[in-house]
Order: sequence, then C-alpha cells, then structure tokens
Amino acid sequence: MKDKQTVLVVDDEPKILSLVKSYLEMNGYTALCAKTGGEGMAFFEGRKVSLILLDLMLPDFSGEEFCKKVRRVSEVPIIMITAKVEEASIIHGLNIGADDYVCKPFSPRQLMARVQAALRRGGGQDTGGGFLSCGDLLVDTNKRSVSRGGEPVALTRDEYNILALLMSRQAKIFTRDEILEAIQGDGFDRSVDSHIKRLRAKIGDDPRAPRYILTVYGMGYRLGAA
Repeated sequence: MKDKQTVLVVDDEPKILSLVKSYLEMNGYTALCAKTGGEGMAFFEGRKVSLILLDLMLPDFSGEEFCKKVRRVSEVPIIMITAKVEEASIIHGLNIGADDYVCKPFSPRQLMARVQAALRRGGGQDTGGGFLSCGDLLVDTNKRSVSRGGEPVALTRDEYNILALLMSRQAKIFTRDEILEAIQGDGFDRSVDSHIKRLRAKIGDDPRAPRYILTVYGMGYRLGAA
C-alpha cells in the first residue's frame, strides 16, 4: 500500500490544529501538529514532510521567518494560513517562498482542495525524477528539455532557464531582476520582457490571455495554473 503523505501544521490555535488535523486524516494524510515555530522546525528536520500548513503569527518567531528557514534547504510546498488579509502581506508571503495563501476564517473543504492541488503539482518543485510540470508543459531538468503535450519544444538557454525558474516555485512572483540573475544576464530589466515574449510564442501561450506565464503588473512574472 502506498505510504501516506505527511502534512505538517504549524499554528498556535488549538482549535485550528484539531480541525485541520481531523480533516487531513479524513482525507488520508498523516498530520503532524506544532504550536510553535521551534516545535514545527523540529518536526520538519526530523520527519519526511510532503507539505506545510503555516500560520504567520507564531508565539516564538514569525511564520515568515519559518518559511525562510525551510526555503534555505527545501522546496517542500508551503501554504500560509493567516488572518492577515492585506494584499501586501499576501504578496510578501508568496515572494519569500510560500506556494499558496489561505485567509482565516477558512473553509476546511477549500483548504483540503488547496492541499491536494499543491501536492499534485509538487509545489512546482523537482519531484526527484528531475521533472517540473504545469498543465501539459513538462520540463526535464536532467536533460534540460521541454515538451508540450508530448511534443518537444526547442528553447534557447535563456528561455529554458526562465521557464524552469518560473516552474520551480509556482505562485511566486519573480521580479525582472531575479529573472535576469537566473539567466546570468547583464542586460536591462526590460530585456526580460523580450525573452518572455519569445518564450510564450514557443510554448503556445496567447499573450492576450496567457495560461502559462502571467504578467503581474508593476512586479514581474509568475507561472499560471494552466
């Protein structure tokens, strides 16, 4: 029988821990529950965790700091759960490494749908076989090759690096400077727009209604849900 996936829940509210644990177990997951960031890190470092549900306001250190600590060593999917509903807080959470964001109060069924979606796409991470996927796009990071619907897509080195970067952390908004750094470019930030335009054309992404590469005006680009 296939091993259960383990979800780490870090939240200082006992009622939320109990509720989320109950729903996770009803949906076939193993739940690890921590009331502090320190306890959560101990679980993370000592157990194989498939996904993290993370409250931003913890008693010992912030969820943002917890997220940064995890991201230094792992690309495990992270869904932030918080009462902070301001757009700036959400964008900041996504930019420091979260894959998704759920605001309190939340529907447990919706939360489970988010968990299942994040685990299906592996949080945009390399799943160990060297593959990244989004819809019918597949990146083989070992061969540095790309296919769409099973058909190979020929990309330049920079185009491949941009696509692999965006797919490496779905939902994160990458600034033009971050993309330039990833392709080791020495141009100006608007040259990224030219790379994106050519990349969209090659992967069949309609620039008027893109599915794969979304423009976040004033900030940069992120991967779409396709």
